[in-house]
Amino acid sequence: MTQSLRVALRPDVPHRSPFVELRQSLASRTADISPFVDRLMQFLKPFLGEFRNADGSDLDIEIAVREAIANAMIHGNCENPQKHVDVVCRFSMGGEVAITVRDQGHGFDHRALPDPTGPDNLLLTHGRGIRLMQALMDEVEFAEDGTVVRMRKRLRLPG
Repeated sequence: MTQSLRVALRPDVPHRSPFVELRQSLASRTADISPFVDRLMQFLKPFLGEFRNADGSDLDIEIAVREAIANAMIHGNCENPQKHVDVVCRFSMGGEVAITVRDQGHGFDHRALPDPTGPDNLLLTHGRGIRLMQALMDEVEFAEDGTVVRMRKRLRLPG
């Protein structure tokens, strides 16, 4: 598991907020998802501090990241531990969390996925991860034929 931390406390481009960023490359082993997400949330905790309130934004981020990484490992990389999932998490001091998850799979068309709320799918135990990510985050987009998911959550100050 490789990891890097980048901190930019002074913006080098006008109109950009300073940020902290964590980059991690994970082998496609589902057992590594929870320990990594736990560390990621610990990394974010001091920065979320002033923005945390009763709206549950930190839990939204945690669930969405778990789903994105699980999808990348299971569906993208077919649980091949020789393939990696790259995660970049950036917190801007303006209160935005941006997360990118990239797998080494063949991609997919997210628009062609069956509706998990359809009558034939209601009792299935899978197929809700993307819908969940879309419900919890402010923005979710897929790129590079579905091998990359980008998510954003804008946090608000209490009051």
